[in-house]
Amino acid sequence: MLRITDDIAIADWELTEAFSRASGPGGQNVNKVSTAVELRFEAERSPHLTPAVKSRLKRLAGRRWTLDGAIVIRAEETRSQARNRELARERLAELIRAALVAPKRRIATRPTAGSERRRLKAKAERGEVKGLRGKVTDED
Repeated sequence: MLRITDDIAIADWELTEAFSRASGPGGQNVNKVSTAVELRFEAERSPHLTPAVKSRLKRLAGRRWTLDGAIVIRAEETRSQARNRELARERLAELIRAALVAPKRRIATRPTAGSERRRLKAKAERGEVKGLRGKVTDED
């Protein structure tokens, strides 16, 4: 059971962990101990997340979202398998917490009359400067 918030927890059947050998430092250990963790969360099938949260989660996950609707997180930072498992689970929890926050609706506002005037004045001045850049003709 992975606790996300006070009212949302992910069941163990939704998570799958696979272990493999990690790249990077580790001495002789690196060639024989599978410390890297690949955590797979079946997000699309999860009954704990609303459709809106799932769509935000899909956008946030990016390439970590698979075609069958799962999120795959890989952790291989430390030499300890247990620590990598913790890191992967924490990353997943952070991702889901970020998806739980609904974006604020933008309220359309009109520009002030003064700002409109300043914009048009600057545009006119800029146009004048560009107009003066043409070929110079000899008017004698």
